Amino acid sequence: MPAAFAGYGTLLQMGDGATPEVFTTIAGVKDISGPSTSRDLEDVTSHSSPDGYEEHVPTIKRSGEVSFDLNWNPSDPTHDDVPGLGARTQDDDPSNFRLVYPRLAKRWKFAAYVTGFETSAPVGGIIGASVSMKITGKPVLQDVP
Repeated sequence: MPAAFAGYGTLLQMGDGATPEVFTTIAGVKDISGPSTSRDLEDVTSHSSPDGYEEHVPTIKRSGEVSFDLNWNPSDPTHDDVPGLGARTQDDDPSNFRLVYPRLAKRWKFAAYVTGFETSAPVGGIIGASVSMKITGKPVLQDVP
């Protein structure tokens, strides 16, 4: 197995909320960042800490974000206001997403709120959009069946 894998061909999919849930690949996705995770630490240093060194204990696990750019097409159902990404910025409930790495036979599965959808029209480029999502709960890395 190679020590590195090309990112090309990675798929970002969103669920429709039905039972059973059907996932659709979001069209025109470019660079993807995330999901990210982190851990908060609380300083518990006291006057009796060994050798005067600071001490910490872990507290909350942070689920992080996913962000990506895409070639925006308002006629595409994954981009449009209903049921696409544009409308999901107004949802009070999270949506389910999958980030599929076919070359690795792995995928991240997570629930997230779409927190940003910003279009752009550069003079020397294509019409696009930047999307940001805040994960809620634990993202899970799974084998692709």
